[in-house]
Amino acid sequence: MRGERAPWARPLTALAVGTIFFVPLYVACVNVIKEGPRIAREPASLPVPPTLDNLQAVLSRPDRLFWVSLTNSLIVTGLSVVILTVLSAMLGHYLVRSGGRWSRLVMLLLLCGLMIPPQVILLPITRVLATFHLMTTVQGLVLFNVGYYVPFGVFVFAGFMRSIPVELEEAAAIDGAGRWTVFWQVVFPLLRPATASVLIFLGVWIWNDFLNPLIILGPGQGTTVTTGVYRSIGQYQADFGGVFAMMFLATLPVLILYLLLQRHFVKGLTGGATKG
Repeated sequence: MRGERAPWARPLTALAVGTIFFVPLYVACVNVIKEGPRIAREPASLPVPPTLDNLQAVLSRPDRLFWVSLTNSLIVTGLSVVILTVLSAMLGHYLVRSGGRWSRLVMLLLLCGLMIPPQVILLPITRVLATFHLMTTVQGLVLFNVGYYVPFGVFVFAGFMRSIPVELEEAAAIDGAGRWTVFWQVVFPLLRPATASVLIFLGVWIWNDFLNPLIILGPGQGTTVTTGVYRSIGQYQADFGGVFAMMFLATLPVLILYLLLQRHFVKGLTGGATKG
């Protein structure tokens, strides 16, 4: 009955929320194909006439900033996500199937890790990495990502794992399959929705990370797409056209990743929500 009294409230709220999200996206997109001098004067105006000079300037920079940043981001994100997916799936499966009080305690400790902001532990992490001579290295950044994001991966996989009947694993074990074979040939193929969710979330988080690559890799040792945008802004001047073009190019890989995996995305998040 209340909904009939104000039928306009829901669409009006949806329109307001959609506008809030649309305006920054509109500004970013139109300024990619707008002439550089007009961006500072007219940031919200239409790009008439449109131009591809900003994109061409970023792709053909003499220092190859975008290509170096893209390569580093692909390496860091790819290695981190693959290692996180494997470790999280194996640990989530082990904790769910083993049961017991200690496994619940381990799960609780992992979930506590989700509540700690990375900035809080960044200083001690850098000291640990420096002790093992991993500062300013890609390996050090990958290890940091794995250590910090593995609780989220375990949380998603464990929740979905509870919806998989344990009888499937028992039947495979009766047929002579070992634990390793049971997990990789029986269980893991059924985890594709959860795997898609983990890949999307962790891929986007690691790809968009700015502070950790800036500190761990160092400003002079390496750069990712996010720190590359930061480096493209000079101290006394800024090429706004190049900045918007680089931000646009930096979003394409994660957008493609989401489009490829979106079919499994919602199912992976909701799997296990009503069981176990």
